[in-house]
Amino acid sequence: MRRKRWFLTLAILLFILIMVSIFCTLIGPAQISLLSTLKIIIHKLPLLGKVITPSFLRIEETIILKVRLPRILLGAIVGAALAVAGVVFQGLLRNPLADPYLLGVSSGAALGASLSLLLGLGGRLLGFSLPLFAFLGALLSLILVYNLARKDGKIPLVTLILAGIIVSTFLSAVLMLIMSLAGRDLHNLIFWLMGTLSEGDLSLIKIILLCVIVGITIIFFFARELNAFSLGEEEAQHLGVEVEKVKKILLVFASLITAAVVSITGLIGFVGLVVPHITRIIVGPDHRILIPASLLMGSILLIIADTLARSLTSFEIPVGIVTALLGGPFFLYLLRKRKEVGW
Repeated sequence: MRRKRWFLTLAILLFILIMVSIFCTLIGPAQISLLSTLKIIIHKLPLLGKVITPSFLRIEETIILKVRLPRILLGAIVGAALAVAGVVFQGLLRNPLADPYLLGVSSGAALGASLSLLLGLGGRLLGFSLPLFAFLGALLSLILVYNLARKDGKIPLVTLILAGIIVSTFLSAVLMLIMSLAGRDLHNLIFWLMGTLSEGDLSLIKIILLCVIVGITIIFFFARELNAFSLGEEEAQHLGVEVEKVKKILLVFASLITAAVVSITGLIGFVGLVVPHITRIIVGPDHRILIPASLLMGSILLIIADTLARSLTSFEIPVGIVTALLGGPFFLYLLRKRKEVGW
């Protein structure tokens, strides 16, 4: 009975995701009908494409396939990655205020991106320089945090959090220094730091999609262990969980998928914090359903947020601002609820 309810919930969320994606593809300065949009998408599918006669305009096809659809796909991937990473961090740390940026991944990525712009490498290396530098920065930050936190082959969670705060603070200070030297590249850097899905290059999306699929698949295999962690590390150990091994695997892959998406989109806050809570209210705390449901919910939320970011005004608002406006009130609600039950 429970599995049927889980399957129904996931089916409903998947249907909502598909409907939201199609609806958001229609929104933009150029008016393209639903029928034309569906024809363009179906025409590109391997088997169904032969059934559709290409009666749409070439410019409509370009807008849908080169501009809008890549943003929708990137939004779905990034939202899924941040939401699942948030589930992992909140589950391992047993802290409802934990998010994917806890271990300094965001500061490392921001520093790497700023170095790329400062050195004038933004358009080199096939246009991959900024994402590459951002990913390397996030990776180096992650390695530094783990090495600082490790003690006798173990990684105490409290020490890990403190190491993340220390590294984030230091890297943020270096970032401020670089921003003061950035000159004409400062605007580009600030826009990237606030989060954007405008860099929806299909070649980059394919790379990120592969990283996210591998990471989330591995994380899902440890759903039962995450359930055990919710009881505490000692209880998980008594239940037969290899605590240190599982903890390292989950933290590494949650941080890596975060680093992968942040390297493309910049810093998009509140998705990894808010989505796990909303999903937990709907489906409960069992990670076997919480992980896939959060994946779908994160995709839905970020696609909607990005559509609002590019359609509310005549100019594009960074999507990180929209997610902050949506997530901020919920964050305050969490703080108030925590105070009521005791911090």
